[in-house]
This record gives sequence, C-alpha cells and structure tokens, in this order.
Amino acid sequence: MSAGNVTAVSRETMERLEVYAALLKKWNERINLVSPHDMAQLWSRHIEDCLQLVPYVPSGSLVTDIGSGGGFPGIVLAIAADAEVTMIESDQRKAAFLREASRATGCRTRVVASRIETANVPPAPIVTARALADLPLLLQWTAPLLKQDGYALFLKGRQSEDELTRASDDWKMNVVRIPGRTAGGVILRISDLKRV
Repeated sequence: MSAGNVTAVSRETMERLEVYAALLKKWNERINLVSPHDMAQLWSRHIEDCLQLVPYVPSGSLVTDIGSGGGFPGIVLAIAADAEVTMIESDQRKAAFLREASRATGCRTRVVASRIETANVPPAPIVTARALADLPLLLQWTAPLLKQDGYALFLKGRQSEDELTRASDDWKMNVVRIPGRTAGGVILRISDLKRV
C-alpha cells in the first residue's frame, strides 16, 4: 500500500495524507472503515478518487460531508483543499476515528455523530458525499444542508444517469457532469436544487 502516482499535491499535504492512511490502516483492523480487500488499493481507489474533488472546492471552503465513514471525502478535502469540513457520521466508532484522524492530521473539522436526517448543522456552501446512497435519497438528505446558492459534489459510478432520471421525478436541479478518473466514474456537481 503506497501513495504511488497520486495527483500532484504539496509535500506537506502528502505527509498529512500518509499520516491519515497509516491511521486508517491501523483502525481498520478493529472497525470496518474500508473493505479489507480494498486496503491494497487504498491510495488509488479511495484517496485518489477523493482528490478529484479538490479543484472544485476553493481553498478554505466550508463543506458538509454526509455519511463520512472512513473520511472519504471529508478528511481528504480537509487536508488537500484546506477546507473546513463538518462530517456527519451516525456510527459512533467511525465518528471516533474521524475525530482522531482530524487531530492527527491537524484538520479543521467538526464531527457530528448523528443520523443525517436529524443532524443539527447549518446549511453549507458545499455538500459532498461518496458511495453513500442512490441519488433520490441523497438529494433528500442534502437539500436542508445546502445553502440556497451552494452546490453538491457527489462521486458517482456507472448508474449515475439512471439515478438522475429517477431523481428528476421529485427534483429540479442544474447538473454538471465532470468525467471521473476511474472507469465509469463521474462527479456530479448539482446546484439550484428545488423539490418539484
């Protein structure tokens, strides 16, 4: 497991990402943050995937990351985009990991250990999620957490067009599709989100 050909980041950012990766590997032995067979591809499959969002998150942005799990993309954005990230994670053990990862890497984060639907979080200019839920449900969770003039960034796979079609029954939105670096992957940038 190594950083290999990770997107060009500063030396300091790389060092902080390596601290995060080592901590994730250690904690993963006790709690399931990443599937054990994915650990060999931690950098290419998870960290590099999240780094794709950095160009769309201005430095110092306020971000709410929902269903943060092992910190994808919340911790990665806090490190690489110098974002101030609120991470919502209902699993108490994962929330404890997120707090420890934030401390160890010196991130500006807040961990809210609650269900997304009941999280008491002010609306943010940017909401992110990765591998969390089908788009119609994701939009239902995102709407109250997103500022009116804000946008959501969702890392999605091959089913994204089907999910967008289903979501259009209940939602009006502006969608920009940004080709992902992984096969079949796409970043959906969603703004002007309104229930039909």
